[in-house]
Amino acid sequence: MAAIEDLVEELDRSYRETQERLSDPAVYNDHREAADVGRRLKELEGPHKLAEEWRGVRADLEEARDDGDLRELVPELELRLVQLEEELKLALVESDPADAKDVLVEIRQGVGGDEAALWAGDVYRMLTRYAERRGFKTEVLSSSPSEAGGFKEVTFAVKGDGAYSIFKWEGGTHRVQRVPQTESQGRIHTSIATVAVMPEAEEVEVEIDPNELKIDVYRSTGPGGQSVNTTDSAVRITHLPTGLVVAMQDEKSQLQNKAKALRVLRARLYELERQKQREEQEAARRSQIGSGERAEKIRTYNYPENRITDHRVKLTKHQLDQILEGELDEFTEALAAEDRRRALEA
Repeated sequence: MAAIEDLVEELDRSYRETQERLSDPAVYNDHREAADVGRRLKELEGPHKLAEEWRGVRADLEEARDDGDLRELVPELELRLVQLEEELKLALVESDPADAKDVLVEIRQGVGGDEAALWAGDVYRMLTRYAERRGFKTEVLSSSPSEAGGFKEVTFAVKGDGAYSIFKWEGGTHRVQRVPQTESQGRIHTSIATVAVMPEAEEVEVEIDPNELKIDVYRSTGPGGQSVNTTDSAVRITHLPTGLVVAMQDEKSQLQNKAKALRVLRARLYELERQKQREEQEAARRSQIGSGERAEKIRTYNYPENRITDHRVKLTKHQLDQILEGELDEFTEALAAEDRRRALEA
């Protein structure tokens, strides 16, 4: 019990200190600092309410044990106290600082030719529909359509509070087993699409030195390689220290393509830095649930059996059609719960 009491006291202290910091003029006048402190206070509100309820239930329980008329309430109060302690521990598991951010999602066709491009298009549709269901806005940043339909690759942004906390579980390899439309023999093929999910970084978080960029401009091309317009509006940016390359050609103007390319580059650099920190700090914990690396097979979608399996939490559902319409909540919740459970163990 002492451990929980210490936890509740620590929580009270953090909550008080954060409230005080928010009303400090020095913090209030620094927009970035104020936003960070405000976010921290919001994070602490839920656990703080649980702690207050825990105190109240514990006081009621002590009273019930000492009062003959109230003794029949003891089992119910004891059960609630245990539940609250579990909820408190879970609520205090440190969340990923990037969870509240917008995200950039990159989907690429993997092995499987035209069928893989069609599958990449299906994954794109599933994820954008999921975003809409959750009340997020989406914006396509760049796309490279395949001649047979679908995408060779497509990059889009998902905007809304907590977007990264929802979409980070989608990073990895999505494998499909189905009969392609082009297959006359009716044989089942396996194709893959890879998904990379990155928190969108703000300019203040990732400063890019213009001297470290090589910027090339060229003419946009459509499927099949023909030139789409007559001006050099497409932009390719190479970040010399890391070798990262981002190309954009969807917009009509060079300036707009450059701005979008820098957004994607900033997110990739931010994710690179986060990855480095993750490896240093928590390699063991992250590797257990899966890191969302592109090479890692996270889900299999089997059309003939109307089945989808998430390999990280061994969850299987026979509702493929609904899931492809963006009903992914059950998977998100299972993955988030497993992540919290492992964090508690750690």
